[in-house]
Amino acid sequence: MTRHLIAVVGNSPGVGKSTLCHSLATWFANTGATVDHFREADILTRPAFRPVAEEFADGNNSVRPETLIESTRAYVAESRAAGIDVLVTDALLPFIPSLVAWGHDEPAIAQVLRELTTAVEPTPVTVVYVHDDPSTALHRAVVREGPAWESWYISKLAASPGTRSVHDLPSAAAHLRHEAALTLRLLTATPWNVITVDVTDLDASQTAAHVRHQLTALLDSTPH
Repeated sequence: MTRHLIAVVGNSPGVGKSTLCHSLATWFANTGATVDHFREADILTRPAFRPVAEEFADGNNSVRPETLIESTRAYVAESRAAGIDVLVTDALLPFIPSLVAWGHDEPAIAQVLRELTTAVEPTPVTVVYVHDDPSTALHRAVVREGPAWESWYISKLAASPGTRSVHDLPSAAAHLRHEAALTLRLLTATPWNVITVDVTDLDASQTAAHVRHQLTALLDSTPH
């Protein structure tokens, strides 16, 4: 049985979630666990998520919630059948930024989370929510990716029904602050464990050490 699904999500680009995912996957593997590291881009190539990729590419640039739920159910079931001990996923659950962008309101997203909760059972889930000031994180992302990324990111948000108010980095930061509050509010209503990490004054190694410490305490108290 899959012992744990660790979903690492961030409140904005450039917050360090992918680096943290890699660190956690390596840490679990070094304990002898069988680990599947599900990178953010894997959603377009993993067999269980083929319906998601196909639906997104059909011209609407959106995916029905039921498709996300069933693909998640299939992924966890396949991992369980394959004997994977730990799943470390980058931005896989709970899909809130995408659902917001596609125009779903809070009650609809809350219903998706309730169905996702059922879809992953009986695998325990911990969501690691990596948080930084959105303006700082967006600046970091622009420095890392270059000016073309800034234009791409703003255009992507501006083109989606739920994020059309975004037209520059300050409005993007304002949207991300709203989305962060929504995310934490919705996660509180789930049975999942939630670890919130403010990385404002932490580097990547300190963030990883902090999360490992909390996960160790959590896993030690969870029946296998």
